[in-house]
Amino acid sequence: MGSVRWAFRCGSWSPSRSDWLLAARCVQPEERDRIGQFVFAKDAKSAMAGRLLLRRFVCEKMGIPWSEIRLERSPRGKPYLAAPLKVRSDFDPEPPAWSFNLSHQGDYAVLAAEQGLQVGVDIMKTEMPGSSTVPGFFRIMTRQFTAYEWSVIQSAGPEHQQLATFYRHWALKESFIKAIGTGLGFNLQRVEFHLSSEPLTQGRTAAPDQDASR
Repeated sequence: MGSVRWAFRCGSWSPSRSDWLLAARCVQPEERDRIGQFVFAKDAKSAMAGRLLLRRFVCEKMGIPWSEIRLERSPRGKPYLAAPLKVRSDFDPEPPAWSFNLSHQGDYAVLAAEQGLQVGVDIMKTEMPGSSTVPGFFRIMTRQFTAYEWSVIQSAGPEHQQLATFYRHWALKESFIKAIGTGLGFNLQRVEFHLSSEPLTQGRTAAPDQDASR
């Protein structure tokens, strides 16, 4: 089974006008129009990087020529490959389908893909809430986590560590609902994550010990 994890540091990308026009010609017209609606240039740049990452993945890993790629979104916004549809014979069985997902925030755009499994990805920038204290921010978000998850978040240590633990849980929740394709109407208290006690370190992947869906 195939597995892909790609990240692009958009903050280090400073495209010239000609670079940007070339990038815009490499995506579908509706994608280009959607990117053009961003108010801030950094958000448009991150969105463009994400679409280019996705098309590169389809081209390189799925073997589909760039010019033939047709991407669409489900009613809940999850991207999927609409064309081309390959015809296979009985002697050339179809391999497991790829599932892929994108996220972008801050300086990064990321892509995750899995063959034969549903996948979702979310990236969060750990930062202090702009107009609220950490306890006040947590009160606003109370209904998004289970009692167990809040106990883990609030016992993580100083406020900056509590925020890091909060955003880690939030990214997992977002990734889950993006994987199953239900959208933001999903009750986030229906899924509970139990995280590994190992600290996060650069260059290593840490998975939850388990999750329980209700």
